[in-house]
Amino acid sequence: MALVAGVDSSTQSTTVELRDLDSGTVVAVARAPHPPTSPPCSEQDPEEWWRALIDAFAQLGDHVAGVTALSIAGQQHGLVILDHDDSPIRAAKLWNDTESAPQAEALVSDLGAEAWAQACGSVPVASFTITKLAWLVQHEPEYVSRIARVMLPHDYLTYRLTGAHVTDRGDASGGGWFDASRGNYRDDLLALVGGRDDWSSLLPRVLAPCARAGEVTAQVAADLGLVEGVVVASGTGDNMAAALGLGLRPGDLALSLGTSGVVYASSPTPTHDVSGSVAGFCDATGNYLPLVCTLNATKVTDTVAGWLGLEQAAFAAAAVAAPSGANGVVLEPYFDGERTPNLPDASGTFSGLRNRTTSSDLARAAHEGVVRGLLHGVEALRDAGASVDGRLHLIGGGARSAAYRAVVADLHSGPVRVPAAAETVAAGACAQAASVVGHSFDTTREAWGLGAGLDL
Repeated sequence: MALVAGVDSSTQSTTVELRDLDSGTVVAVARAPHPPTSPPCSEQDPEEWWRALIDAFAQLGDHVAGVTALSIAGQQHGLVILDHDDSPIRAAKLWNDTESAPQAEALVSDLGAEAWAQACGSVPVASFTITKLAWLVQHEPEYVSRIARVMLPHDYLTYRLTGAHVTDRGDASGGGWFDASRGNYRDDLLALVGGRDDWSSLLPRVLAPCARAGEVTAQVAADLGLVEGVVVASGTGDNMAAALGLGLRPGDLALSLGTSGVVYASSPTPTHDVSGSVAGFCDATGNYLPLVCTLNATKVTDTVAGWLGLEQAAFAAAAVAAPSGANGVVLEPYFDGERTPNLPDASGTFSGLRNRTTSSDLARAAHEGVVRGLLHGVEALRDAGASVDGRLHLIGGGARSAAYRAVVADLHSGPVRVPAAAETVAAGACAQAASVVGHSFDTTREAWGLGAGLDL
């Protein structure tokens, strides 16, 4: 049986999923944790991702001998810098690190929000990699001259697998230095970072959809238990991979509830949102993935559950028991600051509290606060010109919560589906791996039944 491997290297863990190449049947799944992080300074050592990848593959046993192709989907925006010995110079600053908020503000001031939106499809906030590079130049200039390669998390893992310094247009479009419409790096944007004048030469080569990054090296094959010659796809960002795993069609939406909250749409045309709410990303197929991201999602409800001394099941039941609107209790869930709206120094606020307020009201308000922020993102996508009238796919860890399912179904005006696949990012990585051994995305979507699930 020929297998493909899809890797989801997220903020919290590495997940590896093996699927049958022809049917898409899941053969095995393994996971290994990453070190925990917490904003405003959120960093991880890239070597930890590699160790987690080796650990996860070790759990798969003899199945790995059947792998013919693999792909890495990684958390977006993280800044990885390597020296001339290919060693990380420092820990990677992650997407939810907000220390570069002043640099983001300065970059936008230098060029103007409209010019940024036209240049790269997005207006930089602290999440974007270019702001983290600017932070590095200002706060750790001693490292700048040592940098030989600049990459994102998935690029780093692909590099470790193959020795190829490459990326894809999906993840590249989240850097803040890539023109999503024209498909090239922007030297003028990188020049605003300062520090050196050759930044673009340090960035990975952008591969076309379905292109091969290379093959695993002999050492990697031995480390992971693979046969030599396993083909490696270009890889992509986690949201782009999830869109593949859902089989999204133009107009369809995905609402992801995890460490962050994300809502995005499949679009055949690029977007340029001057307000900065919508990031004008590319997807992994040659189309576009306009996206709105919030920093605060399931971590908020986990925190409020802890305050109330409730286990997750009891907390979800309490939220479901309260009426829509939580009897007037409202939560602004900006516990870790916020990316959309751009409020990096904000904090969370409950309002509408009264002596008659119950724990169920608080539980409901916590869930609604997270969901309402993302549904405002749907309207932002519409305002940016994206079609959002298709089905909404509810994904991420929060999609398994009865409370989040109930709240999304109550508050969203259109059809909602919870996909059957538990690992949409890993499934999408598997689909990308299949594409580099001759299986088109359309063929894979139909043969594997991507996007099938429960309609709420």
